[in-house]
Amino acid sequence: MEKFCQSCGMPLTEENLGTNADGNKNEEYCMYCYKDGAFTNDCTMEEMIEFCAQFVDEVNKNMPQPMTKEQYKQMMQQYFPTLKRWQK
Repeated sequence: MEKFCQSCGMPLTEENLGTNADGNKNEEYCMYCYKDGAFTNDCTMEEMIEFCAQFVDEVNKNMPQPMTKEQYKQMMQQYFPTLKRWQK
């Protein structure tokens, strides 16, 4: 089963895992969101969605049906609350 970053939703691979404070790989977050045991960006969920929306063209490369930036943001607004970092 594919794992996803619990902050930005990026598919996790061995190559893009974040790191804990002790330098070990973190299995829940990607290297762009989590490094040395801390989040790399102190932001709200809405700010993270705005940040991630700029990568819609990259996401569309793997999609059978391309999305607009607005469609991608709507999708993330539904998905992000299920991720560990954003759960209340």
